[in-house]
This record gives sequence, structure tokens and C-alpha cells, in this order.
Amino acid sequence: MTEILTEAFLVYFIALNGVYLLLNVLSTLSLRRINRLRELNELPQTHTTLEPPISVLVPAYNEETTIAATVRSVLQLTYPEFEIIVINDGSRDGTLEVLQREFALLPFPEAYRIQLPTEPVRGIYRSTTHPQLRVIDKANGGKADSLNAGINASRFPLFCGVDADSILQRNSLQQVVQPFLRDPHMIATGGTVRAANGCEVKDGYLTRVDLPRHPLARFQVIEYLRAFLFGRLGWSSVNGILIISGAFGLFKKAAVIAAGGYRRDTIGEDMELVVRLHRHMREQGQPYRIEFVPDPVCWTEVPEDLRTLRNQRVRWQRGLSESLSSHWPLMFSRRGGWPGWVAFPYMVVFEWLGPVFEFGGYLFFLYAYAAGLISWQALAVFLFLAVGMGVLLSASGLMLEELSFHLYTRKRHLAILALYVVLENLGYRQLNAWWRLVGLAQWLRQKEHHWGTMKRKGNWQKEH
Repeated sequence: MTEILTEAFLVYFIALNGVYLLLNVLSTLSLRRINRLRELNELPQTHTTLEPPISVLVPAYNEETTIAATVRSVLQLTYPEFEIIVINDGSRDGTLEVLQREFALLPFPEAYRIQLPTEPVRGIYRSTTHPQLRVIDKANGGKADSLNAGINASRFPLFCGVDADSILQRNSLQQVVQPFLRDPHMIATGGTVRAANGCEVKDGYLTRVDLPRHPLARFQVIEYLRAFLFGRLGWSSVNGILIISGAFGLFKKAAVIAAGGYRRDTIGEDMELVVRLHRHMREQGQPYRIEFVPDPVCWTEVPEDLRTLRNQRVRWQRGLSESLSSHWPLMFSRRGGWPGWVAFPYMVVFEWLGPVFEFGGYLFFLYAYAAGLISWQALAVFLFLAVGMGVLLSASGLMLEELSFHLYTRKRHLAILALYVVLENLGYRQLNAWWRLVGLAQWLRQKEHHWGTMKRKGNWQKEH
């Protein structure tokens, strides 16, 4: 029995790292192509008037600390035509009052077409200083419900969902819309998300990029580099990406409405929508593409305390479980393509069931070695696959960042990140595996899960 378990865990980790290495190769090839296009984009350009207008939706619940900076960051975007719709989802703090004070809101009676069901809308406001800004005040219904209300109120064919604790770079919309301009079958794109902790934002504009001071936030910098730069970019190259971050995604409104909008009874509404779009388009036999764009950057505040981080990771794992379990028919379906035949099985085996094998592997090998059931050579092979390859893959993500984007310009930054590439695999990733296991167990027991309170510090913002 020991030999069977030893071989099973080793085969699992070999397969896992093999897939990661393949995604790394695909990402590197994609970045080479993107870098060539970037050289052309850096030439002086003017708006072509071909860019479709965009509705930027900002759902907000108890975001009084960050909402003003987020709205200002959207207002300073360099894009020909866009509107901003902030959806106050029954906040119990001063979110609406901050918006009224900072942007001179006045009630604006407006009728809009209800295409998706939502909780009742209590009022609509328009800014007297920024004509493109509207605020919807509604009863609490969750983030998905807020986005559906924003879709109902939006006037333009594309909508971009932005978290209320996020800051966009000025050219973010220009970058993330590019796939829509070159491919008429594009229905969704997503951009890179980075940790804003340690950075400086003034009047909604990112003025200085720096590293967080807190160790937990630094670990997440490495995580985000790895997840976006070779995880999502690799899957995007084969139209197999199953998640677009809720912090920054651009969607074709008609496609989302046809698929039923955001589902209100799930925790991971962002991933569930993307998986449902894949399934809907393939069942209908319609050509489509969903693409990840690494250039546009969205900066968001990441947790700096264990309790908030734990709640976030448990919630992510439950959202993953709900998204996959709701769409089993996509896997190995006749029209499944890359999403159904490759990406979906990968998510099931390596992401959904991953914490069982990862955490179970650590427990088994440590116990088996201590009990004298396996040799030190077997333990060494396991640690190389579980820890050594983890360091290699994190280092690869950091290398891709340095070669392609170079956002962290100081040598001190790279030295610190290189250190955290190693440290991340010596306790932090194992802790994450445990939290993901908790999320999986909660989903199996159908235990009610609350979002919890995200502790916002907002100390990366400067007063205007």
C-alpha cells in the first residue's frame, strides 16, 4: 500500500509540474509576440474613433476607504468614450456619502431597461462635475447582483467590471479592448492584476510602484506574477482560459445577457460566468474567443492579515468548486474543444482536487519517512517535485515579469522578490493548500459561507 501511495503522489506531482512547464513555454511564446506588438503600439498614436464605447461598472459594498480613489482612477483613463456606473450595494458604511461629497451627486430620475433580475434600485444619481459618472443605490444583493444592475443601466455594447478597491492604469481600457478590434468573435478579455500595497496613488493616478512592506503581501506579489504571466497567458493562447478576474474584465454585453448574466447564488461569480460563456457558445455552435491581455494593469489591495487572507482563499476554492460542478456537461463534450477537453479536466484534477493531493502528499511522505516506510531518496524526490519545482516556476514568473514589463525597477526590488520566490515554497504555499482544502470541505458539506470583511488600509492613497 505504501508503494502504491508513493508512486501515486509522485506521478501526480510530475504531471502537475509538467503541465506548469508546458504553460510556461506557451506563455513565453505569447509574450514574444506581444512584445513585438508593443513596439508598434509605443509609436505615437491618436484615437482611431473605431474603439467601441465602454461602460465601466464598479460594484461597491462598504468601500468608503477606497471608492473615491477608484472612481478617480477610472475618470483619468485615456479612452475616447466611456461611462462610469458605481453600484452601491446597500453599503452600511459611508460609501454613498463619500461619493456624494467627492463627486457632487444629485438625484437623477432615470428609467432603464431591466434585462436581468436584481434587487430593488432605491435611487440613481448623476455627478454634476463629471457627466459620465452615475451612481446606482440599491438594496444589498451581492456583487453579482450589483453587476447585473450595472448591466441593466449601461448604455454601451461593452462593459468592464472593476473592483471598488482597485486602481487602473491610464491606458488600461485602450489595451484591454485591442482584441475586440482585431477579432469580431471576441466576447471577453481580462487584464493583469497586481498588488497595490506599497505603491503610491494620488488623485486616482498611480505615481510610484513599490513593494509591500508586509511579508504576506509580498508572497501574494509572487503568486499574482505566476498566476497571470504564465497561468492565464498560457491558457489564453489556446482559447482555454476559464477565469477572468472580477477585479478587471471586459465583456461583450449581448453575450453575457444571452448567457443569463451573473449568477447570484455563487461565490465565484467571475469564474462561473466565464465557464458558462464557454459552455453556452459551444452548445450554440457559435465562434468566439476569450483572451487574456497581460499589458493592462489593475492594481488592487491584497490582504495583510491571516484571517482575511484565509477567508479569501477559502472563498476562492468554494467558487472554483461551484463553477466546475455547475458545468460538468462542458467536460469532454462533443464540441468542448480546448476548454472542455483540456482546460476543464486540468482545473478539476490540479486546481479543484489539488489541495487533497498536495496537502495529503506532504502528510504522507513526512509520516512514511518518520515511520521508516520509505527511503530518504524517495522523500528527496518528493521535496524536489513539491518544493524545488515550485521555486523554479515562481522564479520563471518573476523572470517573465522582468523581461517583459519591468515594473519593479530597483535592484532591491528584484533581490527581495527573489528571496520571496524561495520563502513562498517553505510554508506559505502549504498553508494555502490547507485553506483550499478547508474551502473544498465546506463546499462538500454545503456549509454556508460568508464573504467576511476585507480589512482595507488604503495607506497607498494620497489625499488630493
